[in-house]
Amino acid sequence: MGKHAREATETSREQPITLAVGVNSPRLTSEPKFYFEEFSQLLKTAGVEPDHTLYINLRSIDRAYFFTKGKLQDLVEFCEKNNVEMVVISDLLSPLQERNLQDMLGCKVFSRSELILEIFQQAAHSSEGKIQVEMAYLEHLKTRMSGRGKELAQQEGVVGSRGPGETAKEQLRRYYTGRLRQAKKKLAQVAKSRATQRKQRLKRGIPLVSLVGYTNAGKSSILNTMTKSSILAEDKLFATLDTTTRELFLSQEKKVLLSDTVGFISNLPHQLIEAFKSTLDELSYATTLLHVIDSSNPAWKDQALTVAKTLKELDAKAPVIHVFNKMDILSQEEKEQLVEDAKEYEPCIFVSAQDKAGVSPLFELLQKGA
Repeated sequence: MGKHAREATETSREQPITLAVGVNSPRLTSEPKFYFEEFSQLLKTAGVEPDHTLYINLRSIDRAYFFTKGKLQDLVEFCEKNNVEMVVISDLLSPLQERNLQDMLGCKVFSRSELILEIFQQAAHSSEGKIQVEMAYLEHLKTRMSGRGKELAQQEGVVGSRGPGETAKEQLRRYYTGRLRQAKKKLAQVAKSRATQRKQRLKRGIPLVSLVGYTNAGKSSILNTMTKSSILAEDKLFATLDTTTRELFLSQEKKVLLSDTVGFISNLPHQLIEAFKSTLDELSYATTLLHVIDSSNPAWKDQALTVAKTLKELDAKAPVIHVFNKMDILSQEEKEQLVEDAKEYEPCIFVSAQDKAGVSPLFELLQKGA
């Protein structure tokens, strides 16, 4: 998918005819409108420009095909009529569903998992980030191997193989397993170095304050403004995956370490959470978690819930302060309503990462030892 997306900038028809399918399924926990807007953002960030877009309401999910019989038939007819070559679906698909849909539609099918994995692959710049994304991709590919068709079922009788009659599928599985083993070994070395740095930090007794939050909530912007740094902070999903830590001097005698982490998103592929655990494990050593919330996003409550669930999965137990960011975007009426709605998220603070004055309430709170 990434290759097709990049080629699209050169000549529009080098990208396959693409259909984006936004699905309102029974397992959707947020408002469909906001979910579909986020899906569009994911497509844009991945560099996918769909030729057609469909929005489908599903009352139930079919175990084998994801779509129910009637909806599936409508989708087949649409793809045939419009010569669709690639379908991107907003929801997660099981390997069986993905495989069956490809057979039924006669084209490549990508789910939310592949879309997010593609974005992570584009955003990974550090060696650690690249290793983590590679691990997630390999784990994902391994789950997609079963039943891949006759091209993987043919017997290989070549001299030097792992035995007579080894199938291409077995060779590929062995290849993925080998690559995964190498990636895990490299990541273990990085984790060892991180553990050494952590040990030194703990000896020095410097508190660690970690910024967490939904992707594009403004975590990197807050870190930049408060520590006068210049890490990448773009208005797009997953602008950076690399954890960045900077010293923040609260007074002449007192300082903390302020750390930015990868952003979360609803239905984040399990492989990515597993691959990035060595990075996210830092959260368990934080003395305070600053949960940054994009107060200008109408779906901020759903996003905050996603972050809270993810933190629970990661067993992050440090005290949480809710930091409502992007207050400069809100009207006075919206600010008043937000202050009222935020009462159930105390302790909380309201900031704007645009300038030093905008983050001063947070700085003062940290000075008091929060």
